[in-house]
Amino acid sequence: MQKSGIKMYKTELLKNINKIHTTKMGIERIQKNLEINAEPVSYCISKLKKENSKVNKKGKNYYVEIDNCIITINSSSFTIITAHKN
Repeated sequence: MQKSGIKMYKTELLKNINKIHTTKMGIERIQKNLEINAEPVSYCISKLKKENSKVNKKGKNYYVEIDNCIITINSSSFTIITAHKN
């Protein structure tokens, strides 16, 4: 993917940052997969905001790659579906 696409996707997510959320099951899944105790939505948003995060889009999902993890966010609802270590 071209850098312009990556920047465009990241810009789109940042523009809609207040819409990013997850479900109760998502909270448990993200914490388990990333081995964190932190509140997962804030944690994932902080990862997205990092300068070196990369965002790709495949189908209906955005994939945020940063710090050896991949965060999957639905592109229409902005729901964090899952996150896992890379």
